[in-house]
Amino acid sequence: MGQTKRQSRKLGWRFVVLAVVVVFLFTAVVRNVWMDVYYIPSESMEPLLLTGDRVLVSRTDFAAGGVKRGDVVVFDGRGSFTPWESGHDPLTDAAIGTGQWLGLVPNHNIYVKRVLGVAGDTVKCCSAGGLLEVNGVPVTESYLYPGDQPSALKFEVTVPQGKLWLMGDHRDVSLDSRSLLGMPGGGLISTSRVIGRPWATVWPLGRIHVLARDAATP
Repeated sequence: MGQTKRQSRKLGWRFVVLAVVVVFLFTAVVRNVWMDVYYIPSESMEPLLLTGDRVLVSRTDFAAGGVKRGDVVVFDGRGSFTPWESGHDPLTDAAIGTGQWLGLVPNHNIYVKRVLGVAGDTVKCCSAGGLLEVNGVPVTESYLYPGDQPSALKFEVTVPQGKLWLMGDHRDVSLDSRSLLGMPGGGLISTSRVIGRPWATVWPLGRIHVLARDAATP
């Protein structure tokens, strides 16, 4: 009788472990193929996204039509916005990576910005009226943080093939393509580094909502 109970418990624990492994693998596949979750670490995309928001990111939204002007994108900034080396030991990197995967801590290699220029575009700031210009046409940016100007830094750049020019909506505090002018790459981000599009805010509870793909593209 006792032996039967021990075997039953052992089978029960094996079932629990197997279930946990299956759920973990399923979650990993979903997050690598369809949807992932990221922590917003700064105010650079206010008012659209707030510091501490967790956003669900669609990895498939750009598969058919590609990235367009006006799209908000999540991208890997290593080698451009951030250096390749972390400076941490492997154990620390593993612990940080786990927290980032769970959406509990920010991933400082991952950024969220708005696309202001795609291949072939000339992006300039500012026009005589103080607006951003794309291909010589002034752009009215309704998504800008209230009180911000399009850019305090004057620039003009033509975007080559396979690259994007990205800027935050809260221009006064955003680290974006403008910050890397004069650096290798000139602030342009490769389209291959785009992870996906923020699809919905899932945390905090009071901020849960779907983020529509911006139709008012510049």
